[in-house]
Amino acid sequence: MTTIQYLRIYADANGCSHLEEKLLELETNDYAPPAPSLYTSLPISAEKCVFLELPVGWYGVWHPTPVRQWMVFMSGEVGVEAGDGEQRILKAGDVLMLEDTHGKGHLSKVNGDTPVRIAAFHIPELEESS
Repeated sequence: MTTIQYLRIYADANGCSHLEEKLLELETNDYAPPAPSLYTSLPISAEKCVFLELPVGWYGVWHPTPVRQWMVFMSGEVGVEAGDGEQRILKAGDVLMLEDTHGKGHLSKVNGDTPVRIAAFHIPELEESS
């Protein structure tokens, strides 16, 4: 089985955010015939796609995510901290699922001297996360 690892930030019933490592399963699929088969996830509905750039020195104080969304990091490095104190570093190639739409939220901070570019895909609230 082939997988993509991603980090999930979610809020518990009390509004405290937590980090969780998850796996997205990929299966062999004839995605673009006549090209050879490749690995894909099951389709995930998205409402919008937004490209973001966090400038060098950007610091996001405690905030919940404005919408449930996937984020795919394309450049730079950002540190995140959940309400329970757990911290991680995300860099180009990493994938994040943000679901802490209520409560205290999380902190985010650009590390280093490279802006952070992100592709964000807004996900409907009623769909279950992977």
